[in-house]
Amino acid sequence: MTLQQLKYIITIAEKGTISGAAKVLYISQPSLTASVKELEREMGITIFSRTNKGIDLTPEGEEFLGYARQVIEQTNLIQEKYHGKAAGKHQFCVSAQHYSFAVEAFVDLLKALGGDTYDFRIRETQTYEIIEDVARLRSEVGVLYLNPFNQTVLEKAIKENDLTFTTLFIAEPHVFVGSGNPLAKKASVTLDDLAPYPRLSYEQGEHNAFYFSEEILSTLECKKNIQVRDRATLFNLLIGLNGYTICSGVLNTEFNGRQIVAVPLEVDDYMEIGYITHNKVVPSRFATHYINALRRYTQSSHQGWRQAC
Repeated sequence: MTLQQLKYIITIAEKGTISGAAKVLYISQPSLTASVKELEREMGITIFSRTNKGIDLTPEGEEFLGYARQVIEQTNLIQEKYHGKAAGKHQFCVSAQHYSFAVEAFVDLLKALGGDTYDFRIRETQTYEIIEDVARLRSEVGVLYLNPFNQTVLEKAIKENDLTFTTLFIAEPHVFVGSGNPLAKKASVTLDDLAPYPRLSYEQGEHNAFYFSEEILSTLECKKNIQVRDRATLFNLLIGLNGYTICSGVLNTEFNGRQIVAVPLEVDDYMEIGYITHNKVVPSRFATHYINALRRYTQSSHQGWRQAC
């Protein structure tokens, strides 16, 4: 077993195909396949299984990948300590619903541990993909929420994929509206107050079941619905169309400006916002730092929000 073989396994898992990994690694596909088979024979395990869509990690492959990442990370630390530079680029990926505090924590991580070269990724994506990314070890950390409506379905998916959900904080429902929206001046709003305005939400692709919605109360009837894929578009429509979206209420004005306002929503519900990790993977120093940054930013933002309310 060599460090190069471990890097091969990590890259294949990230790309999802042998051909995709071979291009990134600048190695022929037959050579890469042969190297993987040699490692599998040496370890006495099957790391990848082939499917119509590409390749998947086997259960024992997932466990092996976790150890491989730890070995490469420790090797980089040794290189940094004794040679003053890492053996390769620092790598880390997080998948999250559309939360400003998840971006704040990511910025904190880059400033603290990014170094001279890095390949860090943050994926603001759909709920199902967040679970799948962490399950398939494409991301070390996933950020999402649970509540009484989606909890049974999401906890089942989390458990089946050998993941753990850890709570960061409990948020009371709010709506984001543009600062020029008449609702922005109210101390709180009701569902009846929202009725004349367009409801904005994040679309969930082929897994568009209500249980995977990023917004609570997704089953309520609404005359005007708009679905988007990114936060910038949603915020522009909040301002341009006097729309609203139901959310946690945690908003960083430094990141998002003062054109968006969070107003408490008078409903009996909550959002338990937290992060998911894989049970078979020991968090890297990047994941550990990111999780600690999540805790700091959510605690400070949530305390500030509660004082403002």
